[in-house]
Amino acid sequence: MTDATAPMLEVRNLEMHFSLGGSVLDRLRFGKKGPRLDRPVVRAVNGVSFSINRGEIMALVGESGCGKSTVAKTIARIYKPTGGALRIDGEDVADHGFAQMLPVRAKMQMIFQDPYASLNPRQKVRDIVAEPLLQQTATAAERREVPAKIEALLARVGLNAEHAGRYPHQFSGGQRQRIGIARALSVTPGLIIADEPVSALDVSIQAQILNLMKDLRDEFGLAYLFISHDLSVVHHIADKIGVMYLGFMVENAPRDVLFSRPRHPYTRALLSAAPSIKEKRDKEEIELSGEVPSALSLPSGCCFRTRCPFAWDRCAAERPALRDVGEGQTVACHLIDEPERDVA
Repeated sequence: MTDATAPMLEVRNLEMHFSLGGSVLDRLRFGKKGPRLDRPVVRAVNGVSFSINRGEIMALVGESGCGKSTVAKTIARIYKPTGGALRIDGEDVADHGFAQMLPVRAKMQMIFQDPYASLNPRQKVRDIVAEPLLQQTATAAERREVPAKIEALLARVGLNAEHAGRYPHQFSGGQRQRIGIARALSVTPGLIIADEPVSALDVSIQAQILNLMKDLRDEFGLAYLFISHDLSVVHHIADKIGVMYLGFMVENAPRDVLFSRPRHPYTRALLSAAPSIKEKRDKEEIELSGEVPSALSLPSGCCFRTRCPFAWDRCAAERPALRDVGEGQTVACHLIDEPERDVA
């Protein structure tokens, strides 16, 4: 039985590591029982924890390669997590097989970044939207209701009934993303994972899609995991924000707290680099130098120390853990203990 008070999504110490190598030639040469070579491991996600309540929108932000999209795909069980707990509507699905995941997928759907690549070009819109719905429909009476449901879904996302007979290439980018949203809504999920759903769209269309997603949240009580690198988009839609760097969660806070009082140097650097049409005379400027380290060989201690302007000896010796600093904000930084070192 579903617990209405439990989070729609709960992630605890999630890890996702990828072993490199192990090609077809290796298997032909050694076989499954042959000698195992030492293979390098990409540590894409490292102990990430957060939760999302019903009707709440959480955004994950960070530079390209920080692991936010890997988190989204692992939660969607496109990848099987290396470790940690992953609960959808109270059910731990981290170790579920394909058959066990089928009923869970009715509770969780995904909206992808490229609305054209995520739609089958050989299917008409009615078939695209109906496919997940038919997978979850058991009786003949329910199947007879599918055409009416498709028409209602298309109308809800701003499309006409006549669009059901067209192919994806006959639509604009914004219309294709609306089709993707209708498909996600077809099985009445409680959680939608949106992986940069507006980054491929024009700015004016972005606003329309974001407002549509917020309206659907209010109407259906949806929970969103929203992946983005655009802080202006995140400020518009998110209720709370998690900041990731090199597979680690470095800060997590309600939206207004994070934008008004960022505590981690990486978060502050992201906000200082964000473009704005408004003049900010007192805007903090933090310039990062160097490159993001490789996930094949993580730095000791704090992974951000190689680029942090405030790093000192402790940062190299001890990896900081997320700590509660009040107002729902958690930060993984040694500056919390020694704020006097926080000088430009």
